[in-house]
Amino acid sequence: METVRKRAARVRRHTRVRRKVRGGAGRPRLAVYRSNRHIYAQLVDDDAGRTVVSASSLEQEVQGSAGDKKATAKVVGQLIAQRAKQAGVERAVFDRGGRLYHGRVRSLAEGAREGGLQL
Repeated sequence: METVRKRAARVRRHTRVRRKVRGGAGRPRLAVYRSNRHIYAQLVDDDAGRTVVSASSLEQEVQGSAGDKKATAKVVGQLIAQRAKQAGVERAVFDRGGRLYHGRVRSLAEGAREGGLQL
């Protein structure tokens, strides 16, 4: 039952954050999803209802990187920033998905900033 309460609390936080965080064509939303093993990120244009670019730890480019899950998250952040630049996106709004801003979520954001994406 504890996991049900924890998940419900995370969903409530995410709903609260999503009321304020909205991504448009000029500044899409960087949505982060974290499972126990992997991390996923996508830039979403909420006005058009489409994903601009995405990256995850399941991709071949990321699989080869050594290190723990935080290091992998940082590589995913750099990859999403690189793909965003190719798509012509320089700024984004960060959506942490109701998770706390530390650990892997923070590493992904730092990697995206290092890659040149303004959050």
